Amino acid sequence: MNTLACGCPGANVRTVERPAVEEAAPAGRLVSELRQWPTQLHLVPPSAPYLQNAHLLIAADCVPFAYAEFHRDFIKGRVLVNACPKLDDTSPYVDKLAAIIAQNEIRSVTVTIMEVPCCRGLAMLAQEAVKRSGKDVPLEVAVIGINGERRS
Repeated sequence: MNTLACGCPGANVRTVERPAVEEAAPAGRLVSELRQWPTQLHLVPPSAPYLQNAHLLIAADCVPFAYAEFHRDFIKGRVLVNACPKLDDTSPYVDKLAAIIAQNEIRSVTVTIMEVPCCRGLAMLAQEAVKRSGKDVPLEVAVIGINGERRS
């Protein structure tokens, strides 16, 4: 496990083991698709073992609250990192994402953002990170409307 400067044991890198869907939730209940911790981009080290051979999902912080099917449509089968391009100190994000992509066999990158202008910055950070990584990794941007609908 990694030790972080903040000393928060909840920020230790870990894989989340989940039972099969049939066993996990009572009828009619949704099951979390999250398979790793932490998710906040500032806390995820590029050396986290769950990043190897991953489909990377970079999500703007507001998306899971606006888009009801976020776990099923986006997290399932992907490794999640989340960030806010408006409120976070994003200065280290391009370098961190480029390191994640360069140091791991990232199979694809999906970025989920809200339709609001400030969210576009997260997509631009991801595009620049893929470019700086020196790898040819497919990148998709999904835009979610403030009413919760998928726009693209």
